[in-house]
Amino acid sequence: MPEVAIVLGSDSDLPKIRECFTLLEEFGVSFEVVVSSAHRSPDRTKEWARSLGERGVRVVIAAAGGAAHLPGVVASYTTLPVIGVPIETAIAGGLDSVLSIIQMPSGIPVAAMPAGKAGGANAALFAIQILAVGEARYGEKLRAYREEMARAIEEKNNMLQKMGHSDYIKSREVKA
Repeated sequence: MPEVAIVLGSDSDLPKIRECFTLLEEFGVSFEVVVSSAHRSPDRTKEWARSLGERGVRVVIAAAGGAAHLPGVVASYTTLPVIGVPIETAIAGGLDSVLSIIQMPSGIPVAAMPAGKAGGANAALFAIQILAVGEARYGEKLRAYREEMARAIEEKNNMLQKMGHSDYIKSREVKA
């Protein structure tokens, strides 16, 4: 039984939130991934969303672009926490998707993540934080993850101080 359910409005969104899958796997979180559209398959989306609680799902991540109604529609059919991930579009880098997700009416909350690569990553991490409320193992893994991030920043700063900004920038350009 999955702890996290991920729904995407289109299969073309899968590679755009790859980091979400990677982090959930890294943390040992069980999850399912489905494609269901708020507009093109509304009945299927409704049935899927209504089944989440009885299947033991604890958190939902809903990713969509454009009109991006999927997170709100899913939230309207479940009492589980729903995390909305706006998919970048050609219109202002996904601003249309961001606005669709954050403009929810009172009573149907959706947690909104940023568009772009950070959106999928932060959605996974926020889902793990929610799971950590009831399971200490996730809290411990989050602490270790953050400690590793801090260590990596300290290492980069040490290199910057040692090399100077010009050489450091050049060394980063070669790796990119």
